[in-house]
Amino acid sequence: MHRHEGYLPIAEHGLIGDGRGSALVGHDGAITFMCVPRFDSPPLFCALLDRHRGGRFLVAPRDLRHSFQRYVEDTAVLVTYMRTLTGIVELTDAFALHPAARLEESGRPGAGVLLRTARVTHGEVDLDVTLHPRGGAHLTGGPYRWRVDCAQRRFSLGLTCSHPLTGSTLHMRAGERLSLTLDWEQPFGPGPPDDAQTALAQTERVWRRWSSRVVTAVPQPPLVRRSAITLKLLDHMDNGAIVAAPTSSLPECINGTRNWDYRYTWVRDAAYTVFALRRIGLPQEAGRFLRWALNTAQWQDRPRVLYDVDGHAPAPETIDPELSGYRASAPVRWGNAASGQIQHDVYGEILDCAFQWSATGGTLAPELWERLAGLAHKARTAWNTPDHGIWEVRTPGRPFTYSAAMCQVALDRAARLSRRLDLPGEAVTWAKEARRLTEHILNAAWDAEAGALTEHLGAGGALDSSLLALPLRRVVPADHPRMVATTRAISERLGAGGGLLYRYLPEHSPDGIGQPEGAFLLCSFWLVDNLVGQGRVEEAHELFDQLCSYANDLGLLPEQIDPATGIFLGNFPQGLSHVGLVSSAIVLGRTLHGARPELSTQAWFG
Repeated sequence: MHRHEGYLPIAEHGLIGDGRGSALVGHDGAITFMCVPRFDSPPLFCALLDRHRGGRFLVAPRDLRHSFQRYVEDTAVLVTYMRTLTGIVELTDAFALHPAARLEESGRPGAGVLLRTARVTHGEVDLDVTLHPRGGAHLTGGPYRWRVDCAQRRFSLGLTCSHPLTGSTLHMRAGERLSLTLDWEQPFGPGPPDDAQTALAQTERVWRRWSSRVVTAVPQPPLVRRSAITLKLLDHMDNGAIVAAPTSSLPECINGTRNWDYRYTWVRDAAYTVFALRRIGLPQEAGRFLRWALNTAQWQDRPRVLYDVDGHAPAPETIDPELSGYRASAPVRWGNAASGQIQHDVYGEILDCAFQWSATGGTLAPELWERLAGLAHKARTAWNTPDHGIWEVRTPGRPFTYSAAMCQVALDRAARLSRRLDLPGEAVTWAKEARRLTEHILNAAWDAEAGALTEHLGAGGALDSSLLALPLRRVVPADHPRMVATTRAISERLGAGGGLLYRYLPEHSPDGIGQPEGAFLLCSFWLVDNLVGQGRVEEAHELFDQLCSYANDLGLLPEQIDPATGIFLGNFPQGLSHVGLVSSAIVLGRTLHGARPELSTQAWFG
């Protein structure tokens, strides 16, 4: 067990959840980040952000020497194996699901119950059990059933134990089992089922039934399936919104201030996510996300960059004065100020969602189409005005190339929707303007000295890995000469080694923070896709396998990786990193079956 300043590495955690809330379980048997009943609820435990004051739920043997984790195959049921000098404990963790739940359908599959079962498989151990919510709690009842009143959150829980808890330590021998349930939906009711093993078995069946739908005729099928399950754990199953990550304020640089709250839904992520989900056999999830993006998120006046899972503006960004941050990386933030930024790419993101929605047979009501056409109209001029860009810089805006490219997507998709569905609008004009904007981007963002497209229109731009997404959004083909040159320049000058890429270099691209950060995994998966589109398939396969090797033993990926040390950085697990893995696997899978790369000039909109 190796700790840094008292903290487990981010990679040494697994994710569990029920489609409304979630928790991270460490190799040490501690739940150190848990938000219930919703992803964006104040954390019940957050020792990951302050090991002294954050609170945790520990079930672990004393004198722990070694541990590892695995998921029960094709499920989100997590098992942690912990060894001491005298015995071995198998700890199984899951959020309980209703036996009849169907995860592909809308609704609440979760029972609002955390299941924790510890079984001694060899020898004997002293098992520590510590429940300490953030801010402390008042326990009443016992010894088998307790009411837990959390003072700071004004929130109550029910705790049920198979053994009488008269202290914090139990002596257990081989064959003995301890079952704990923590419930928050009905904490004063009769409690969860008496047989925790039955509840676990039912939960496993629900997950296996759902995961059997995932297409695996792709490279690295176990990782693709695990990525699908991870994305499902980030799915707010009430309505189909998908949060970017289940955590807040895990740093992008140790001891730095790049610490953000990602427990919200970015419209930008919608098109990327549904593109991936549809292609691995999950059209219902894709459709529900699209319905959320088009009908739930409130964007009548101006689309926001991100929303809470109900489609409303998130709470204002605040700094938590009590928590010191992961490995003293302060500040800890709740809420995200990016929700108030101007980011013009949102026009293209929403219209691309509508385009994908119609491609699956979805219809657009007249009032919705009127709003979508209005976004296309705004995109006609927005592309040439400054905004804060895909990376949400905290400086005065610039006319970012990615934002202009997504305005091109807005115009292109509006034209295609108008023609495909015989909807009123300026289809011919939109299409012409989209083509002109593509040519303008290829000229205005081109830097002859750098030999590449750069981050913003006009002179003085630096390299930016977001431009690798242009072929994915069908703006510039991957095999266009200027895209080939840009790919080469980004690989050489933003490369961090080991197949990893930086998003940009802060010293060349001011972002208002100025501190270093790790390599951004999604950008490397975009590079895989570009290599395929350029016919460099063998290189793409090698890079893809290298990127997959960065996943932890559970198959989970972070937002960023420190190229110097290999440690995970940023919020974890990161949805877009898993979307990148799935999307690249699909692109590569097409080449294995003799299909043309989707990102080449000849393959668009077939």
